[in-house]
Amino acid sequence: MQNNYNETNNYSKRLSRYTNVGKEVGKFTTKFLINSIISDNKSGKNAAALKTALGSLKGPLMKIAQLLSTIPGAIPPEYTEELSQLQNMAPPMGKGFVRRRMNTELGLDWADNFINFEYEPFAAASLGQVHKAETKDKNDVVCKLQYPNMISTVEADLRQLDLIFKINKNLDPAIGTDKIREEIADRLREELDYNREAAHLKLFSIILKDHDDINIPDLIENLSTDKLLVMTYLNGNPLMKYKKSSQEIRNRIAECLFRAWWIPFGQFGVIHGDPHLGNYSVCEIDKEVKGINLLDFGCVRRFRPPFVEGVINLYNGLKQNNNEMIISSYELWGFKNLNKDLIETLNIWANFIYGPIIDNRNRTVADGIKPEMYGRKEAFNVYQLLKKIGPVEIPREFVFMDRAAIGLGSVFLHLNANLNLHNLFEEAISGFDAESLLIKQTEIFEKTGVDYGH
Repeated sequence: MQNNYNETNNYSKRLSRYTNVGKEVGKFTTKFLINSIISDNKSGKNAAALKTALGSLKGPLMKIAQLLSTIPGAIPPEYTEELSQLQNMAPPMGKGFVRRRMNTELGLDWADNFINFEYEPFAAASLGQVHKAETKDKNDVVCKLQYPNMISTVEADLRQLDLIFKINKNLDPAIGTDKIREEIADRLREELDYNREAAHLKLFSIILKDHDDINIPDLIENLSTDKLLVMTYLNGNPLMKYKKSSQEIRNRIAECLFRAWWIPFGQFGVIHGDPHLGNYSVCEIDKEVKGINLLDFGCVRRFRPPFVEGVINLYNGLKQNNNEMIISSYELWGFKNLNKDLIETLNIWANFIYGPIIDNRNRTVADGIKPEMYGRKEAFNVYQLLKKIGPVEIPREFVFMDRAAIGLGSVFLHLNANLNLHNLFEEAISGFDAESLLIKQTEIFEKTGVDYGH
């Protein structure tokens, strides 16, 4: 892969971002102070003010807001409800802008590499946009092109996250946010490195190579840089096209999604950390569903073997009602100062997350619950209990594990899948051993070039 320029954390770009974002969050801060003093419904009005402040913003701050809405206790429930409604709506780059960005990444003759290049974006997200193209050797590809100055944007938005957390400390917080902030910052900065995402693509290709119904795009390495990722185009339909399909078809799609998420975790200690609807499509040939396509590998998280062991031991502990195993699992995760009240509170959330895979029968993820309400009741109960105990410091590795589990469950609810998730989970963790996992991780990460620094 190429690395044609080094985008720096430009002070003027950061200053501009601070100014634009700061105006909106500053308005929220004023409303927060007013509502806190004179309102009988302080939290609700504060939450609405924050949503209004963030609703006019684009980019990484939107990802941060959505992530916070999935962590029980990170912010009050009223804020969770408001922030979960935010959507990534980054404005697309125009044709001239795209041409200049491609010039920067591949040189002035970049267009010679393509028979056709569509300037209208095929998809857009918070950090970049995707264009369809056809290479000289007649391969259909997608070009994931990062928006300019994103390093500065991310750093500016992390400063705003600090402000949000500072305000939250005045709201009698249920949990400490220092570790959450560290985790979010590291993962966001990683998503800016497309060399890293290319390595993740190779990683998942190896991990899932024996699963013919889970498709991973091929990297076009000679056309990719640290800000441009060129991959083969995988033809597919949006998941929501199948909401009214037969139960058999919806179950098949959901089973593929389950394996695509849990097998990398159970066998290699890796997760696809952003399982929302747009990161998958359904492969259909001659009107028959053949499997799913994984489309984005920017947010991938590796876990230490002890943490993976803790996740699996907690499953077994809850299934066997073994308190000693449950407590040991929380310790392996990294929770400190465990006591009876905290353990019982953590168990509420654990039983919610693990419930569908402990239950050895065909079932939905949450019978009778609307997707937008998934986990709200449990999160509210956990929040109220943690406020009495807290603030409780959440281990870093919990943040994206929780986010991914909630995201996957929400997709299952949208599909109304009805499966024996217990059997699928048992298959995914079959043969797990912490010492063997470390060896497997070392071997596969060396082979794919993924550097996790530990």
